[in-house]
Amino acid sequence: MSRVNIKPVNEEIAFLHDEIIVSKTDAQGRIQYANDVFCRVAEMSTDQVIGQPHNIIRHPDMPRAIFKLLWDTLEKQQEIFAYVKNMSATGKYYWVIAHVTPSLDVHGKTIGYHSNRRAPSKKGISEIAPLYKALLDEEHRHTSPKEALAASTAMLESMLAEQGKAYDEFIWSTGE
Repeated sequence: MSRVNIKPVNEEIAFLHDEIIVSKTDAQGRIQYANDVFCRVAEMSTDQVIGQPHNIIRHPDMPRAIFKLLWDTLEKQQEIFAYVKNMSATGKYYWVIAHVTPSLDVHGKTIGYHSNRRAPSKKGISEIAPLYKALLDEEHRHTSPKEALAASTAMLESMLAEQGKAYDEFIWSTGE
């Protein structure tokens, strides 16, 4: 399924606060399992998502610095919590608070990733969205993708240092 032709639309998909979106990927980030909530909210069938890269649901409003932080954390075999704005197959958006963990084999090698996502509070979104917009604006100021990522990552690290918090601590200090 190609995401190239999907245009974002300003329409939110809601899901219930007691629902959990679950997916599992292999070590390369290809979806191996997606529950019914994942498929319903992403507006795709199981057949459409299995084997696809997890970024099939990436919304262009998401700053790359957040995904760099996510992958850097997972490479250290640590869990991470993150706000993520995703995009459905029809271009609608939905916010999640994601908990992503590496899946390890018996020898401690990462063999995939497991993610549970819940609906974040409106207050949490209202607090995180301006930061994400600022990070994205910083990325757009640079023509080189490498420079854009470095600049937005530096901006995120600076903001967290000013607050004296790690990203996870920052997440839980918002409206969640």
